[in-house]
Amino acid sequence: MKFRVLGILSLLVVIIVVTVSSVILTSAGRELTQELQINRVAALNRFAQLASDAAEDNDTTQLQREMDRYSELYGEGILIRLQEKTIRSGGISADQPEARDALNRASLNLSDTTLNPIRAFGTGNDIISRSFGTASQVLGEVVLEVDLDAARQKLRERWLVVGLAAVALGALLLLAALRITGWVLRPVHRLSKAVHELETTGKTSQLPDAGPPELRELSRSFTAMADTLTESMESQRRLIADTSHQLRNPVGALRLRIDLLQLELKSEPGQDAAAGVVAELERVEEMLDGVLKLAAAEHRAFEGSARADEADHQRLAVIDPFPVLQGEVERAARAAHLAGSQLTLEDPTSESHIVCDPDELAHMVGELLTNAIKYAPGSRITVATQPTQGGTAVVISDDGPGLPAEQRAASTTRFWRAPQHGKIPGNGLGMTIVERLAQANGGRLVLEPHEPHGLTARLEFVKPEEDTHA
Repeated sequence: MKFRVLGILSLLVVIIVVTVSSVILTSAGRELTQELQINRVAALNRFAQLASDAAEDNDTTQLQREMDRYSELYGEGILIRLQEKTIRSGGISADQPEARDALNRASLNLSDTTLNPIRAFGTGNDIISRSFGTASQVLGEVVLEVDLDAARQKLRERWLVVGLAAVALGALLLLAALRITGWVLRPVHRLSKAVHELETTGKTSQLPDAGPPELRELSRSFTAMADTLTESMESQRRLIADTSHQLRNPVGALRLRIDLLQLELKSEPGQDAAAGVVAELERVEEMLDGVLKLAAAEHRAFEGSARADEADHQRLAVIDPFPVLQGEVERAARAAHLAGSQLTLEDPTSESHIVCDPDELAHMVGELLTNAIKYAPGSRITVATQPTQGGTAVVISDDGPGLPAEQRAASTTRFWRAPQHGKIPGNGLGMTIVERLAQANGGRLVLEPHEPHGLTARLEFVKPEEDTHA
């Protein structure tokens, strides 16, 4: 047992030391990466500003001088592509595949300013890039080659320090585990021997008062228990012998009375139990309030699928969506104002109609506006109708932070919430409700990025049949 416990403690020691070391080293690598990234992004932004000024003045002399000075100081190359020419400093060249790819991404207004995590034994340099110009036109691109060798050397030094500390800590913990294991297990071995003795003879000797306080108390309790158990076993033997005959007749009578009592209890109404159930249901009802709308929406979606071919689906009607949008924008205007958002309803460019329940359209638009106001405060929110190839779309867009592709795909999952929105109140059901209601009305919800940033939610409805118009 000693070796098993020591083996487990040794494994725990190794896991603890490795985990702590890994956390420290990962944190060190992340810290060095972030520090280097902050410095180089600042330099990248500075050269982007200088390049923008040079492009406006059509004079790159000062820009070239600053680039040469930077490359001489840090040993890192800089590549700047203007509309008329490309200038560089250091060892970087526009013919390098990495530099060429970075220029192409930057020309698409895609900034790449994130460094890969620094590895202690990695090789090579990294590249960051960005574009510069106006909001509507890219005037050029800046590519900066980042030398990672100095950061790698710092990280290797930290690895060495952490490794030595981990070995020393592991050895100290293993020695402590060995001493503690022996101190703890000696009373356990004595207690195990006493239990075996009690099992075979019904008696046991006095255990020594040694070991940790808890085990000393356990030894005293076991000794008292063994004495009591020995006396109790003898008393039980006498009791069983004396009462065995006397209990034969009362047992039959007691069984009959119990059966009658059970029948009597079954005939009484369970008023108290019912009251308890009602009280619990009232508590649960509060928790279910957030999913009631979803349940209704899913029911409507199922109803819409089941009756999609029936022309007499009474809930749907051919409507002009603009009055519904106007009403929801007016209702959301105050909340948008409080959030610092600018809410705009665009006039329709042409007359459009959709097949949809007006109340449910209002519900969907209200949910989407609430999400835009809540998760993109201070943004410009636009509500509009747009013609599509198969019908009409109701479009709600904002220029807030938006969502990446994987989060847009997961946003209609029940109770899903974006990690960055964890501190904002919500239950993660709004987008799911909108999607189900859109399906119930023969449409669909499409989430897509809004350029240059933000989120666009499209409720796409098919074009109504001509006979439905009539």
